[in-house]
Amino acid sequence: MKPNVMVEHADKSFEEWRKLLALLHAAFDYQKNRIDPPSSLYRLDESSLAKKSENECLLLARIDGELVGCVFAKEMSGFLYLGKLAVFPYLQGQGVGKHLVHAVENLARKRNQRVLELETRIELEENHKTFCRLGFIKVSEGAHEGYDKPTFITMRKQLCA
Repeated sequence: MKPNVMVEHADKSFEEWRKLLALLHAAFDYQKNRIDPPSSLYRLDESSLAKKSENECLLLARIDGELVGCVFAKEMSGFLYLGKLAVFPYLQGQGVGKHLVHAVENLARKRNQRVLELETRIELEENHKTFCRLGFIKVSEGAHEGYDKPTFITMRKQLCA
């Protein structure tokens, strides 16, 4: 049976920064020895996450009140950017990420945005497949500064009105 996932916007009263950071680290841990350069996640701490949430919309997934997933959404010119989508590993594949993406879709519609965009590392083919199942398509490849070969792909999802 799929868990009952509730998604909420983190407001100014949110104080679970340590748990959020632990969630992000747990969700991204499998990437550590697979991607180059390392994820920008490892430059974040509780304070910088709080600062990030001042400029981006932080959505939280909860099951029975417990924080189990998150995503940041940033309004850009012409699209809403999804970043740091994370679900505790023991719940991956249970629909938590899907709930978070649907919440971002609803947020985009409220903000009159019709396109979602994200980046995923070139090496993480399982993530490419997951995002394809959620309706995203690959639109380009790019390289981090100092790299002469692609290190990430950009994926987009066009939303219906």
